[in-house]
Order: sequence, then structure tokens, then C-alpha cells
Amino acid sequence: METIRRLRAMASLCRQSAACHPGRSWNLLAEAEYWERLADAALLEHFQQCTSSLNDQTQPQPTANAMTRAIVSRGVV
Repeated sequence: METIRRLRAMASLCRQSAACHPGRSWNLLAEAEYWERLADAALLEHFQQCTSSLNDQTQPQPTANAMTRAIVSRGVV
């Protein structure tokens, strides 16, 4: 996520520079668009990794309610 934050910061810097340098604004705005696309791609990759790791789990983790029911049904409590 740090990478995404840095990429968005670069895009913001380019947009700010475009406001201060009207002669180079088109070039700087194009560069800002480039950094934003990189950030979007990095964010998409991050979420794909997160969801693939969730899908790799074969068994769901037991919840507190399920564990409590198992203990009560065994007569432990």
C-alpha cells in the first residue's frame, strides 16, 4: 500500500507543477495520468493477491459461536 501512496503522490506533484508551469502543463498532466494508472494497476494487483489468498484457504476458521457450541455439546461447560 505504501507503493500506491507514493505513486499517487507523484501524480499529485505533477498536477501541482502543471498549475505553476502553464507552458508545460500538457506534458505534466500526461505524466500525472501515467502515475495514476500505475497506482491503479498496483492497487488492483494488491486486491487480487488478497482475494487469491482468501480463496486458497481450504477450510474456514471456526467462529467463536461455533467453538462455544462444540464445547457446550460435549458437556465441558
